[in-house]
Amino acid sequence: MNAPQRDQLLAEGVVAKFLRYVQVDSPSGQGEGVPSTEEQWAMARLLEAELKAMGLSDVKVDDHAIVTARLPGNREGAPTIGLLAHFDTFPGTPGHGVKPLVHRAYDGGEIRLPAGPVLRPEELPGLRRCVGHDIITSDGSTLLGADDKAGVAEIMEILCRLIRQPEIPHGPILVGFTPDEETGRGVRKFDVASFPAVAAYTFDGSAAGEVESENFNARNLKVTIAGRSAHTGTARGVMINAVQLAAEFISSIPATMRPETTDGYEGFIHADAVSGNVEEVTVKLLLRDFSEEGIARQQAIVESLLAGLEQRYPGARTSWEQTGGYKNMKAGVSRDPRVVELALKAVREAGLEPVQKPIRGGTDGSVLTEMGLPCPNLFTGGMNYHSRTEWASAQWMEKAVEVGLNLVQLWAAERA
Repeated sequence: MNAPQRDQLLAEGVVAKFLRYVQVDSPSGQGEGVPSTEEQWAMARLLEAELKAMGLSDVKVDDHAIVTARLPGNREGAPTIGLLAHFDTFPGTPGHGVKPLVHRAYDGGEIRLPAGPVLRPEELPGLRRCVGHDIITSDGSTLLGADDKAGVAEIMEILCRLIRQPEIPHGPILVGFTPDEETGRGVRKFDVASFPAVAAYTFDGSAAGEVESENFNARNLKVTIAGRSAHTGTARGVMINAVQLAAEFISSIPATMRPETTDGYEGFIHADAVSGNVEEVTVKLLLRDFSEEGIARQQAIVESLLAGLEQRYPGARTSWEQTGGYKNMKAGVSRDPRVVELALKAVREAGLEPVQKPIRGGTDGSVLTEMGLPCPNLFTGGMNYHSRTEWASAQWMEKAVEVGLNLVQLWAAERA
């Protein structure tokens, strides 16, 4: 896809950008590198070309397809802030060949998609808030890609409006677009040292008004259960079936500590994937809690369950290793109260009531905060992510742009 020219970029608006971006295939995947798929390079190169066409400085694409650029400020002494979004899409739902549809002036009823799925307001209550809005969906054969190409489009539109309206006060603005947020690996390659912002914001939330400044602590474990194989005809007293032991281990996770039975500030232990055979099974385990103490309790439960297996089945061997994770951004973001306070004020100035809720997951911002760059998360107007019935409100996307413009002006009145 050829990049539009400067005049088109400055004039077209956020929805046109979004519709263009979702048609560029960029799912993340199972590859070991970053990016994990070759398709993500197409988005990186498109954004690079558009940023250069708009006239931003220091436009770069690094070896991991991370795109960065700088818009110089027009207020001397104002702090530098960052705006970030990821351009990969969720690999667990078809994401190739997205065909976006715009349903004008939504009437409040069902939205039937050509490929079969139906958006029903009783199942997707956010739709009830958007009667009269223009609702954007896929044709139902794929996800839409609002996670997080809505955020990408909004940041690009914020930049365009600042260029088009140079009277809007703002300090230096750094932008970053990242691959592999869905795998959790892309932002680990982000060079925070070369992104000297006092604060940054990911546009990766959902409903209008959201300002998210706390998230799960996460610990990912690879649990290995080793048994002993034997011929099934002579297995009595000899075989130790690792598959059976893994099933027993998973079923022993307390029913009240699973993602399907928890909400709000409750953490969970989630068996995410299982592979293996009689001789050895590995279980991908996700531990999530909003406190470090909660994660430690979950770890202790896992170790106790594994020890119990070894005790009940002499000869079985169990082990675990940590394979990844992230930390709650709350402490890091709180070091400078302005980071959240100005975001809340920007939302109110857009005529919205801020919605502060914990993220039952993580964002690139949680990792960046851990790396020293405080980075809360703001709404994009996309909803029901990772599904064929994903949707976005064009009006909420416009509000996200308005909030971003308010935010840069509020920071322009601050001092670093």
